[in-house]
Amino acid sequence: MAQPDFNDRMLSLGLARVSEAAALASARLIGRGDEKAADQAAVNAMRDQLNLLDIAGTVVIGEGERDEAPMLYIGEEVGTGKGPEVDIALDPLEGTTLTAKDMPNALTVIAMGPRGSMLHAPDVYMDKLAIGPGYRTGVVTMDMSPAERVNALAAAKGCSTEDITVCVLERPRHEDMIAELRSTGCAISLITDGDVAGIIHCAEADKTGIDMYMGSGGAPEGVLAAAALKCMGGQMFGRLTFRNDDERARAAKAGITNLDRVYTRDDLVTKDVIFAATGVTDGSIVAGIKREVGYLTAETILMRSKTGSVRRMIYRNPV
Repeated sequence: MAQPDFNDRMLSLGLARVSEAAALASARLIGRGDEKAADQAAVNAMRDQLNLLDIAGTVVIGEGERDEAPMLYIGEEVGTGKGPEVDIALDPLEGTTLTAKDMPNALTVIAMGPRGSMLHAPDVYMDKLAIGPGYRTGVVTMDMSPAERVNALAAAKGCSTEDITVCVLERPRHEDMIAELRSTGCAISLITDGDVAGIIHCAEADKTGIDMYMGSGGAPEGVLAAAALKCMGGQMFGRLTFRNDDERARAAKAGITNLDRVYTRDDLVTKDVIFAATGVTDGSIVAGIKREVGYLTAETILMRSKTGSVRRMIYRNPV
């Protein structure tokens, strides 16, 4: 029997509802200091909404392996089972710490594509590099040093290195890279969490002021970020990094044989996808949940790579 086509146009609004439900569920835990409770609330709501969709969905980027995550684990099947076979990458709450501390840029994030469209990235680190649209292919590469990347991007943009801003996750492992970046005179926007949002910032440099993202973070989040850039435009590169044999075994389990491969955006996400993100706390991509008398209001960004469309939606939900 022929499988139903991946109807991204019809499924996109359903995906937005999934993202919105997770954000609204975690809203009551903003600033409450409980990361686990906020994450669990988002997970529960996202799973409930996914199971209402007419899809035969498989979670390929999720909360972890089955023995680590009771719900939305990698390999979990979601949906009614009556529609197209799809891959799903999700982070029910990108920025659990940000939510618990009421800090900016906490999001709920989900992407969906046809079966086999997304890299089944193991839960290891990925060295990432991203820039926005409008540049020739290869203007920056993974083989360049951080300083070389800044100089190359400034030349391509026709500006001084002092006019370039690089987003970096603030971690001790990035101290040497940050020192080298500062030697170029560029500005550095340090973020405490949420590198999916950090990479998305590159796609709207005129709005966010972020020209480039670099540094290591979770490989699963790299696939989610690639899905967003596939919709918005921009270049992204990623290379898996391994700290021990256990992490190499995770890669082998995921079917990855070339441990040194540099993945492009279109290697991480090979087919047309849809992407939705809803703000939990205020950020530069979308506004956070707003409380009004009798209502919660959420803002969602919904994107389709097939058309390059980017839609922003405001949802007012009575409570």
